[in-house]
Amino acid sequence: MKNRVIRVSTATATILVAMSLTAGLATAQGTAPATFKSKCVACHGADGKGQTPVGKSLGIHDLASTATQKMTDADLEQVITKGKNQMPAYGDSLKAPEIKDLVQYVRAFAKK
Repeated sequence: MKNRVIRVSTATATILVAMSLTAGLATAQGTAPATFKSKCVACHGADGKGQTPVGKSLGIHDLASTATQKMTDADLEQVITKGKNQMPAYGDSLKAPEIKDLVQYVRAFAKK
């Protein structure tokens, strides 16, 4: 009976660890859309094309454009972190993993 309890407890612990790791990854990947919506959509638009009133007035680039997509991940991280031209810097309000997630989110615009 004691061995059975230990096996069940070990199996349960293994499942709980796996679930927490999976939930952590899902949360990290899941933050980019919400972050983009709260910080980027006003200028870049939900589709990333920059065709919002603010985006048009500032001459925002299409995030799916060849020019944007040719930028390295490090370049995009730098722009998000430090800002560029009239784009504000988000290095103080976003953590490095959130910025990396946003870069991958921007990459997805090329596939739409």
